[in-house]
Amino acid sequence: MSILLPNGRYLVTGGAGFIGSHLCETLLQQGCEVIALDNFITGSRENVRHLLGNRRFTLLEQDLIDSLDISGGFAGVFHMASPASPVDYAKYPIETLRVGSLGTDHVLDFAVRKQCRILVASTSEVYGDPKEHPQKETYWGNVNPIGPRGCYDESKRYLEAVTMAYHRVHALQTRIVRIFNTFGPRMRVNDGRVVPNFCIQARNGTDITVYGDGSQTRSFCYVSDNVEGLLRLFCSDYPEPVNIGNPLEMTILQFAQFIIQFSGSKSKIVFRPLPVDDPKVRKPDIALAKRLLDWSPRVSLEEGLKHTYEYFGQVGRST
Repeated sequence: MSILLPNGRYLVTGGAGFIGSHLCETLLQQGCEVIALDNFITGSRENVRHLLGNRRFTLLEQDLIDSLDISGGFAGVFHMASPASPVDYAKYPIETLRVGSLGTDHVLDFAVRKQCRILVASTSEVYGDPKEHPQKETYWGNVNPIGPRGCYDESKRYLEAVTMAYHRVHALQTRIVRIFNTFGPRMRVNDGRVVPNFCIQARNGTDITVYGDGSQTRSFCYVSDNVEGLLRLFCSDYPEPVNIGNPLEMTILQFAQFIIQFSGSKSKIVFRPLPVDDPKVRKPDIALAKRLLDWSPRVSLEEGLKHTYEYFGQVGRST
């Protein structure tokens, strides 16, 4: 990690989640004090169990629907809390909307009171089923606000809007990251997203499930690259959204074939109906991140999958 943050205390909401736990780990490695906050709807204590013995790490259980009241000063806030997979926000649509709205309000109020910088985690889903490809930060998106994915898409669009309002009204130092598909260890076995699904199915030798005809595209960024992008953006002076993701695009069918070849699995590919409003393409334009942050992904898909596949070999034995 080539970027160093100012020393001090940092609050990470969703700190026991997939990306949040990796972020906490990196902050601690840089000598920071970290308070991780999570309500454990989708996060897991197992993700941060190895950090609990660190005297600079504190884990708090709290729902962000309730206002934040943590004493002392803070050098910064990373707002990562939200269900983040279609399985999660189909199960928790109201909670997803509330953490993106009320939860974001509370975190922004907290940053104003503490007079500290805040980075909020948005998503490529603000682009919806895009008519622009690849997606640049200037694209306004094509979102169905009342569809089954609307609870997530619109909660993040509100998150961006209210963050910019706090920036303009309170002169708050805000940073907005639009995270594209990210993968790595600590994703949940039942996450429902393509990487855990395919890894578990390949390991078990069961059919690999491709939705639709598999022609829809995704691009996959390894979690360590994602975290470095977050930290570089946090340390910048740019208040508007920045894409962080890997522009190496492939179809879901190509990815399924890659997993089978990579793993040597005997799994067969089967096709199921495409979910409603599933984006047909997804590829970040990262020209802004390259120019502004001197950031681009470094971990290859094969290298990242090696670590991820090994992880699911450990946690997926009981599935």
